[in-house]
Amino acid sequence: MIISPNEIERAVAALRDGQLVAFPTETVYGLGADASNADAVRRIFAAKGRPADHPLIVHLPDVAALTDWARDIPPAAWQLAARFWPGPLTMILPKAPHVPDVVTGGQQSIGLRIPDHPVAGALLRAFNGGVAAPSANRFGRISPTLAEHVQSELGDAVALIIDGGPCRVGVESSIVDLTGEQPALLRPGHISASQLAEVLGSPVIQPQRSTTRAPGTLDSHYAPLTSTQIVS
Repeated sequence: MIISPNEIERAVAALRDGQLVAFPTETVYGLGADASNADAVRRIFAAKGRPADHPLIVHLPDVAALTDWARDIPPAAWQLAARFWPGPLTMILPKAPHVPDVVTGGQQSIGLRIPDHPVAGALLRAFNGGVAAPSANRFGRISPTLAEHVQSELGDAVALIIDGGPCRVGVESSIVDLTGEQPALLRPGHISASQLAEVLGSPVIQPQRSTTRAPGTLDSHYAPLTSTQIVS
């Protein structure tokens, strides 16, 4: 699906004005706000009904922007970025001092990724900054993979919904925590622990239960609303 430059310009203007913009990524549709604008980010939490202690993922236009949002970046982050970015991998790193606490749920770490989608890429490059963007749905609901899902979930809470067609991957990004002594996969996704370990040359642990350190880990986030039968 082709998106006109005019629509990207409108989305950038809305973000700079502190409004919310829903846009497609390869994983799911994101609900975006200027990550440097604390008031705009609070609108994400209000629209989703999301608890304030649940951190958001900041989407970046390129790898160079990593140093704008994180500090004390370990070699492992650069290795993974070289292999998997743009792509469905979020890395948790120590946050830069200027990052608003509302973005990180009050934590001293931040989740960062570069989406692998032409619309998301065009938007982020034109905006030339970080966009905080959880999935564009009510808190605890299944993530949207079509623009109409966003409209039915959030409606007028969003200034603009960019329709980029269906999302290619359809599940949220894998989240790897690089702030500890050993890399930890906090949220499984399209990229597996074994793929990460292959790049790093060392094991990646998988905690039994994640915490609010990683977004999108509630069981209800992946549960359908209709009755489901498993047929063997």
